[in-house]
Amino acid sequence: MGLRDILTGRHELKGPAPDRLFAITTAYVTLQSAHAIDPTGVAAIVFQALATSEFDETLTEMEAVVKSAGQESATSVSTQDDSYGYRWMVLRSPGDAPSVEDLAVGINAVAGSIETAGYGERLLCAVFGFADQHADAQAKRIYLIYNYKRGFWYPFVPAAGAGEGEQQRATERELQIKAQIGSEMPIEPEIERWFPLWGIPI
Repeated sequence: MGLRDILTGRHELKGPAPDRLFAITTAYVTLQSAHAIDPTGVAAIVFQALATSEFDETLTEMEAVVKSAGQESATSVSTQDDSYGYRWMVLRSPGDAPSVEDLAVGINAVAGSIETAGYGERLLCAVFGFADQHADAQAKRIYLIYNYKRGFWYPFVPAAGAGEGEQQRATERELQIKAQIGSEMPIEPEIERWFPLWGIPI
C-alpha cells in the first residue's frame, strides 16, 4: 500500500483549512511548557508532483515566495522525493528557539499556492517534528501530522530501539499526546486513520 493510498482513502480534499493548520501554533506551547516536548525547528509538506512544465513552474514560484518570506526569520527551504515518488518540501527554522509560527506560515503558503494553481487534490499532509526531552522517554522522535484529505491532526511516534528495518510505533505515547493537546487542535477522531509515515526526512 502506497503513501497516497493510506492517506487519501476515498475522501476528497477539504482544502488547506488554515485555521486548522495554525492550531499547531498554540498547541506546541502546551507541549513544550507542560510536557517537555520541544519543536525541532523542522516541518514539511508532502504532495504528489506532476511531471509537467506548468507544475514545475508552480513549484519554482512557490519555493521562491517561501524563501523570500523566510529571509527575515532565516527559514530555509529544500525539496526531496521519497521512495513512494512523493515530493517533500522541507522548511527549517534555525537557532535554539525555532519558530513554529514561521514554519506554519511557510507550510500554509505552499499549500495555498498548490491549491490556487489547481492542484489541491495532490496535497497529502504537513508534518511538524518534535523531540521528547524526558530522560526516560521510550520514543524521542514525535511528529504531528496534518492530513489535508481529512482536515485533522494526529500524532505519530516511531518506537525507539527497533532493529534495522523494523517499523514499530509507540501507540501508548500517541494516545498520551492526544490527551495532552486534544482540546487545542482538531485531532482525527478515528484512530485507525492515524496512518504511520515511515522514513520521514525531518
